[in-house]
Amino acid sequence: MSSEDITLTAGDAEVDVLPGNGGRVGGLRVGGTELLRQGERFGCFPMVPWCGRIRDGRFLDGAVVRQMPLNAPPNAIHGTARDGAWSVARVADGEAVITYDLVEPWPYAGRVTQVVALTPDSLSLTMSVETYDASFPAQIGWHPWFNRNLGGEGAQDVRLDFSPAWQEERGDDHLPTGNRIEPEPGPWDDCFGMPGGVDVTLTWPGQLELKVGSREEWVVVYDEQEAAVCVEPQTGPPNGLNTLPRLVTPLEPLEATTVWSWRRL
Repeated sequence: MSSEDITLTAGDAEVDVLPGNGGRVGGLRVGGTELLRQGERFGCFPMVPWCGRIRDGRFLDGAVVRQMPLNAPPNAIHGTARDGAWSVARVADGEAVITYDLVEPWPYAGRVTQVVALTPDSLSLTMSVETYDASFPAQIGWHPWFNRNLGGEGAQDVRLDFSPAWQEERGDDHLPTGNRIEPEPGPWDDCFGMPGGVDVTLTWPGQLELKVGSREEWVVVYDEQEAAVCVEPQTGPPNGLNTLPRLVTPLEPLEATTVWSWRRL
């Protein structure tokens, strides 16, 4: 099938899936109100086969050093799949399945599958990475840009609520130092640990409450931009291909899910 844009609807919720633009979710509307920042690089994009920054763009695979392009000098950031065109595997009622075959500059063959499922009060995103060839380290994550303000008369900026067990200490290079510290107040461009699973609530007072959940225990929160805030569930911390690699093997794919659920206020 082609990589044409897909719009799913359920109740008064609509989600746009853009296979041709990096497999991202281009928009999520509830009752006609757009929750995601609009623009070619925004919405919510998949971070795969790694999340956040890799220090100097290098990671070890056994004794072999692999070099990724430095797309956020001096580091590599957010994987390769957001830069490619995905294929549509199928579209059914309230669900779209899209796939992406890993290609250069990623040095291993593999396939990423993303399932986007919409109900009237939730959006579920499930991603898996599988290989039929050599095993390799990988990560999965999502990078949504939620609008800080939903507009309308008297609209207030979003409030973030979450209770992490720790914060990854951030070095001057924006990468974790390896130390875990007590969570500090924002603004953030930081990774947090939530061993019971990611659980972050975004509240637009008087309008909407949205919960970002995942069974994964890592979340990056980024709220240093005026237009949007990002809540990014992922399978490991930034630079995790070096510090906490998850191995994809022919027998064992890597899979993760995030669910966003909402209610009107």
